[in-house]
Amino acid sequence: MFKKTLLQVTLIIVLFFYVPFNLYSQNARIKIDLDRTIAEVSPLIYGNFVEHLGRCVYGGIYEPGNKLSDKSGFRRDVMGAVKELKPSIIRYPGGNFVSNYNWLDGVGPKSERIPRLELAWSTLESNLFGTNEFMEYAKAIGTEPYFSVNMGTGTIEEARRWVEYCNVKEGPYYAELRKKHGVAEPHNIKYWSLGNEMDGTWQMGHMSAEDYTKKAREAAKLMVRTSPGIKLIAAGSSNYRPGADPDHWNQTILTELKDVIDYIAIHMYVGNPDTNYYNFVSTPLVLEQRTKMIKGLITQAMQTAARGDRDPIYIAWDEYNVWYRARRGTFATGKNALEERYNLEDALVIAGFLNAFIRNADVVKMANMAQLVNVIAPIFTNETGMFKQTIFYPLQLFANNVSGTALDVFVDSKGYSTPRFNLGLSETTAQLGKVPYLDVSATYKDGEVTLCVVNRNKDQAITTDILSQNGTFSGTAKVFEVNGPDIKSGNDFNKEEVKTVEKAPVNASGNKITYSFPPHSFTMIKAKMAK
Repeated sequence: MFKKTLLQVTLIIVLFFYVPFNLYSQNARIKIDLDRTIAEVSPLIYGNFVEHLGRCVYGGIYEPGNKLSDKSGFRRDVMGAVKELKPSIIRYPGGNFVSNYNWLDGVGPKSERIPRLELAWSTLESNLFGTNEFMEYAKAIGTEPYFSVNMGTGTIEEARRWVEYCNVKEGPYYAELRKKHGVAEPHNIKYWSLGNEMDGTWQMGHMSAEDYTKKAREAAKLMVRTSPGIKLIAAGSSNYRPGADPDHWNQTILTELKDVIDYIAIHMYVGNPDTNYYNFVSTPLVLEQRTKMIKGLITQAMQTAARGDRDPIYIAWDEYNVWYRARRGTFATGKNALEERYNLEDALVIAGFLNAFIRNADVVKMANMAQLVNVIAPIFTNETGMFKQTIFYPLQLFANNVSGTALDVFVDSKGYSTPRFNLGLSETTAQLGKVPYLDVSATYKDGEVTLCVVNRNKDQAITTDILSQNGTFSGTAKVFEVNGPDIKSGNDFNKEEVKTVEKAPVNASGNKITYSFPPHSFTMIKAKMAK
């Protein structure tokens, strides 16, 4: 009896001292080595996407007659916020929309443009905004245009004619037609995608991988002969639903188009319908796993490619975002389609996606958040104003600060287990290992290290030693944090619970910085470092 009581007392003492320390002590290490590099970060990973869908164009970037709009009909308040994001490239005009779109409907005198039934999102398309209006907007905000041709109901000649209209200076019919429409100089659009999500059964003109590659190859032939030097992006996998075979689709595209294309486009949307925070904030690991799988397929295809001195094929994540609340039913169609309202946990997922792009800078050379305004977007408007959604802030921090050389950092952080990373996926922690609480990327440029850290821990701060392996920190480090009162905090008109806050600078001398990353936060640290 005495021995049993003594054992119980001993267990109580051990649990009292050990368990709280084990649960709540969250010390971690991040090691930075300037010699362990990945690749140069492409500025095109900070792209966005404008589709004729809901209020993205009409009532978003373009609203003639509104007192907040300029003489071209562009919302001045929206344009100011867009410029803060510094989108390096914007994809247009779709998306599902493009698979039933004839570009000729959106050019010429507006009084002569014909409204069309828009079949992807069940609306009436006025065609008052088209090629030349978008190019005017792109020039106004200083972004690279990226056009998607109709590979659904469209023909390969229709695609070629659009390239001629946009890129040929003078002479042939469609170049002269552009001039007749008041645009004397060609737009010189460099990036063109060969359709959108053609593997998806929901896509108008959906086809098999084999049929898609046949049509894409011939469209590419005509487009390149019309405008040599353009970059072509093939429609990679978007269908990860049960019964789909995205690996077959991607392998077929890369095998058959390896001498033709410059990028393969991949799409991914994630959500949290089960209100499982830890599962949700793990979803960037799925994006990273898919990236590595496609990288392997690219490597295999390049072994027998005849590309001359051209770059290898790269990955374009040209649609990614959080999207689940406004995905189906009445939320998915009509004037106000896909109007997600975002919270803090959504912003943490976006920061995780951006970290994954940096960690895979050798192969991810383009990314386009879908979309720019109102439709699953970082900017939200009504007739009298706008506000910045939570996901605006990590994207803004990255686009304005993260460039140069991506570093291969070592992270030693406690982790957690979650049964799955996303609905409908088979990946488990048994296959991928524990999810680390700290998600990290780093870059180096002009003597400065920029460290981006998501603390996925919902409740606990994580005190971390940031160690330099072959350089010394100097001066003080700037610290920026995106956070809010809790993971469900969000923004609205006249309410901003989640935003970027510049914190007090921290000492950055020697080879170590110690910092405590707050719970449910995204933190950026910028520190001078000399080799």
